[in-house]
Amino acid sequence: MRITASRLRQDIYRILDSVIETGVPIEIERQGRILRIVPPGESSRTAALTRREYLNTEPEDLVHLDWSAEWRE
Repeated sequence: MRITASRLRQDIYRILDSVIETGVPIEIERQGRILRIVPPGESSRTAALTRREYLNTEPEDLVHLDWSAEWRE
């Protein structure tokens, strides 16, 4: 739902309670820009990332690896 900053100012507590109860974010338009009030518990962008394995080694060890067998032009 999108509202103006004036409407937010008039009903701020009711609007904040609504966001918490329903879980639906509210967008506020102010000076041509959009701001969002997001309910607690909504995942962040990084929460959707997949956990990956990584190399547990020193960077210097990687520099001196022979990659010539893997290289293709």
